[in-house]
Amino acid sequence: MLDLGRLRALHAVARHGSVGAAASALGYTASAVSQQIAKLERETRTTLLERRGRGVALTDAAHLLAATADQVLKLVEQAEVTLEEQRGAAVGELRVGAFATAARGVLPAALVALARDHPALDVRLFETDPPQGLDAVARGELDLAVTHDWVNAPLAVPDGVSRVRLGEDFADVLLPAGHPLADREALVPADLAGERWICQPEGTVCHDWLVNTFRGAGLEPDLAYRVAEYETQLALLASGVGVALVPRLGRGALPDAVRAVAFTPTPTRRVFAVWRTQATRRPAVAATVAALRGCWGDRVTA
Repeated sequence: MLDLGRLRALHAVARHGSVGAAASALGYTASAVSQQIAKLERETRTTLLERRGRGVALTDAAHLLAATADQVLKLVEQAEVTLEEQRGAAVGELRVGAFATAARGVLPAALVALARDHPALDVRLFETDPPQGLDAVARGELDLAVTHDWVNAPLAVPDGVSRVRLGEDFADVLLPAGHPLADREALVPADLAGERWICQPEGTVCHDWLVNTFRGAGLEPDLAYRVAEYETQLALLASGVGVALVPRLGRGALPDAVRAVAFTPTPTRRVFAVWRTQATRRPAVAATVAALRGCWGDRVTA
């Protein structure tokens, strides 16, 4: 009989294209994934991975087995959902992804509530950007994710994935306290023409929103400092470097040397919980969604 864990390892390599990427998705080391595949090769008496330069490639047999593994893993999930539904309690392990400011601003309270109300539920949290979290849910690598998109830059939801809106989050323009615009009540894109922006790296939802907003106003923002961590962005601002657009969720108190000014049109991002539709009946998913919605009103903001 084929080992389910080894099939899962092969399936992850097929999905992600490398042993290292599969290991990251599964939460294992690359060595552990390689060992699982080696055992599966011995078990099936078939070569599954071939060396290609510095990496590996799946053989034809491995592609066939990975496709079968995909079907098997879906059946296993259906069985787990059915059993958990029968028990009527949120139990077992639940892998949850969340973007950084949600992990900081709403997940702590939700995790405390789940531990209090569902002590048999083992929640594992992974920080992930919205597009990657959404894809991981669709692939079955995460059970649930907290994602976001901007009103003018919606995030497409794959087939087989359900979502519920948790709420809306707003962003402000942050400037050094000594900036000439720091005492304004509100700003529009034209006010910030020529400013040097601190922004998220290219390919992130926040980066794309900023670029789309200014291009929509006929302006090209000068993206001088591409920094993923908001704490680093605040440190730059406090030093008098650049301007930034920073959401309120998870932001916390600003340094004395930084000012927040409203932006028009108001930057609004929608925050969602997403999960695979076939897991909707799973009590662990329902309990986690309920906890997130219940804690949204007490979220940590600016």
